[in-house]
Amino acid sequence: MNRVSLIVLAVLSLTGIRGATDAPSPDYALQPAHVVLSPWPQHIPPTKRQGVAGIERTAKGRLWTVYGRDVESGRNFQILRCSDDDGVSWSEVKVMILPRQGTRAMSANVWIDPLARLWVFWGQSAGVQDGRYGVWAIVSDNPDAKEPQWSAPRRLGDGVLLNKPTVLANGDWLLPSSVWKVDNSIKVHASTDQGKTFTLRGTANVPEPAMRGPDEPMIVQRKDGSLWMMVRMQGMAETISKDGGKTWTPVERIAIKHSTSRFFLRRLASGALLLVKHGLIDQKIGRETLIAFVSDDDGKTFTGGFKFEDRAEVTYPDGVQAADGTIYIIYDHKRTPDGEVLMATFREEDVRAGRAVTDKVRLKMMISHLSPAP
Repeated sequence: MNRVSLIVLAVLSLTGIRGATDAPSPDYALQPAHVVLSPWPQHIPPTKRQGVAGIERTAKGRLWTVYGRDVESGRNFQILRCSDDDGVSWSEVKVMILPRQGTRAMSANVWIDPLARLWVFWGQSAGVQDGRYGVWAIVSDNPDAKEPQWSAPRRLGDGVLLNKPTVLANGDWLLPSSVWKVDNSIKVHASTDQGKTFTLRGTANVPEPAMRGPDEPMIVQRKDGSLWMMVRMQGMAETISKDGGKTWTPVERIAIKHSTSRFFLRRLASGALLLVKHGLIDQKIGRETLIAFVSDDDGKTFTGGFKFEDRAEVTYPDGVQAADGTIYIIYDHKRTPDGEVLMATFREEDVRAGRAVTDKVRLKMMISHLSPAP
C-alpha cells in the first residue's frame, strides 16, 4: 500500500468512515494510533481548536514540539514539528498521530531520554473519557536526522501522561500518569532498563472525591532522595514518596495558590527548582498571566518572579532547559478560535531578578496559529 493510501485510511479512521481494510475492533483504544510521517497539508484534518503543547531540545539544538488538534474532544489528534533555528521558524508537520475510530489521542509530550532518544507520549481514550486511558509512545533514535525514524507505537500502561518522565539518581525512570477522578487515580510507572519495559510501581490517591480531577502529576527528586509529586487539584497539591515511588502519602493541597489548570515544575541544571504558574506565588487568578519562579530549598519557598506572558486565556506551560542554561517554555493562547501555540525563552538569572537581565529573553514567539493555518 502506498503512502497516500495509508494517509487516506488514517484520516478516514479519524473521521469515523471505515473501509473494507479497516475492520472493526473490539476496543480501538487498545490498538495503536496511525503514525503518519510528513503528511501532506491537505491530509491533515482541519480544526477550530488546538493547544496543550510540549517542547524538547536535542543536544545539537533542534527543538521539537507536539500539540493537539481538536483538543478536549473525541476527535483529538497530535502533530509534531521541529525547528533548527532556535524557534525562529518551524517545519511543516513531521509526524501526525491519528487515533482510530472512536478513540482520542490526547495530552501529548516529548522527552529526550538519557540515551539521547526522543520519546513522544500521548494518552488514548475511547471517547473523551473512558476511565482507563492508556499511555502510548513512539521513539526516535535519530531525532536530529533530516527524516527521523520512529519505532512502532507501544502502550506503556494505564492513564494519561501529560508531563515529562523523571530520571532518579539510581537511573530508574518514573512516568506519572492519571486515570482521572477515581480511587488511586495517580499511577507511577517505572523502568529499570532504560525504557525496554515498564511496570506499575505505585499509586497515589486524592482522598476527597470532590477535589478529584485530571491530576496532571509531575515528579522531582529532592536532595534528600525523597520524591515530591505535584498534582493539579483545584489548585496545587502534593504527595511524597520515601521508597522510590512504591508508596505515596495522601494527596493534600499546599499553600501555593493556583487556578484549576496545569502548571510546570522541573529541576534546573543549577539545582534550583523552576515553577511556572498563573499569577504571583500567593495569588489565585484565572488562566491568565504566566510567571516563572525558582526555589533553592526543594520547594519550601519560591522567589523571583519573571512575568513572560501577561494576557488572558494563556495556559498549559511545558518547558526544557538547554545545556547553555536557556529555558524554553511553550504554552497555548485562545485555543478557540485562534489556537495559538507560543514559546518564550529566558534564563534563571531573569527569573531571580524578576525582569529581563540577559540577552536570552524572547517573548510570545509564534509557533502555530489556526488563522492563518500553520
